[in-house]
Amino acid sequence: MKPFLTSSPRRRFLRDLGLSAAVLPFLGGLPSLQAAPRKRSAPRIVFVFTPNGTVPNEFWPETAGTEFQLKSILEPLAAYRNQMLILKGLCNRVRGDGDGHMRGMSCLLTGIELLPGNIQGGSDTPAGWASGPSIDQELKTFLQGRPETRTRFGSLELGVGVPHRADPWTRWTYAGSNQPVAPLSDPYEVFEKIFGQVKDRENLGSVLDQVRSDLQRVSQKLGREERAILERNATLVREMEREISEASRQKLRVAAPVLEPGIGNENDTIPQVSRMQADLLVNAFANDMTRVASLQYTNSVGQARMRWLGIDDGHHSLSHDPDLNTGSQEKLVKINRWFAGEIATLARKLAATPDPDGNGSLLDHTTILWTNELGKGNSHSHDNIPFVLVGGGLGFGTGLCLHLDKTPHNRLWLSIAQGFGHDLTTFGNPTLCSAGPLPLG
Repeated sequence: MKPFLTSSPRRRFLRDLGLSAAVLPFLGGLPSLQAAPRKRSAPRIVFVFTPNGTVPNEFWPETAGTEFQLKSILEPLAAYRNQMLILKGLCNRVRGDGDGHMRGMSCLLTGIELLPGNIQGGSDTPAGWASGPSIDQELKTFLQGRPETRTRFGSLELGVGVPHRADPWTRWTYAGSNQPVAPLSDPYEVFEKIFGQVKDRENLGSVLDQVRSDLQRVSQKLGREERAILERNATLVREMEREISEASRQKLRVAAPVLEPGIGNENDTIPQVSRMQADLLVNAFANDMTRVASLQYTNSVGQARMRWLGIDDGHHSLSHDPDLNTGSQEKLVKINRWFAGEIATLARKLAATPDPDGNGSLLDHTTILWTNELGKGNSHSHDNIPFVLVGGGLGFGTGLCLHLDKTPHNRLWLSIAQGFGHDLTTFGNPTLCSAGPLPLG
């Protein structure tokens, strides 16, 4: 990935030392290494998944338009009401093999059928993985294909409480047909991925010490003229040392978050992991390391026991209880309100972080898209799937609730793509795209 450093001798030397990938995040504050300023802020998006459907009568506003009132589940997002776009009436129309949860999960971002396979779900029809890429990976490919939008990471896939097993209930992002992408649910692994093994001035200094030592050894075997050339190279090393000394004070444009130590990936650590992953995601956006991310909470049929909410029942089991079981309904509302609160926390962190291009906050140019694999858990319905967008940057209307008429969700993915300048006319199953993108501007 070449566009991070220009072709000047010093920067070529940095790259030749093999430091560019590891050192780059810590040199982001140096004026000489800044990319040319963009004319407009780059849009960003994070796709957020929570499982097992919602409680419709406590989720959907009664009225469409701008005068909508937030119901109980969405109340934690009240501070961002004017930056919200609520879409009722989007449906997953993808048919084919697999049970409702499998198609709900693995056809959600892909909009295309599952491949034939031998993974047996809760129906008589086994299935395999999705047969096409997910919209986040489509955006990644598009943005990474253009030098002006290329970033260190094309996308980041984060998880919270996602189990280690791999099946269509646990994967929603796909690089292509039969290519599921596993999220990282360990925030310490995410930290290593983003910031690499080189984290501080001391580590960088040890690399320079090794370079100096190598140059001295080589010098002993050279003639006068070649030693002079080598001395010029040594001067470059000293200049690099001086630059890194400056960078050690500035490091990232936004400093790396400090993670709480010793947090595992168990059920009861979900709240801590959620906040840590949000911090890492916001930092990656703030330092322009990526513009596309996904954040997956548990998985389809996920059985998280949210004891921090006073709920000992498994989430999936609760979602199958009948509507007349008021105790279960109250617990499901509490669970979904908690998810909404985590979305609000992510929005607050984005709103408090300046956009890298200097135009407002990250939230002004980032779209959080929160969705689910089901509209309602106990019926496995793929109608009225929750879709809530928070933030800006794609040119969509906000402070708005739209009531659509059983619209294929593929059309939303077309709108998202076009908001990034990617003029897709179909995505996923083309027969579900004939009406084109949703008019959300």
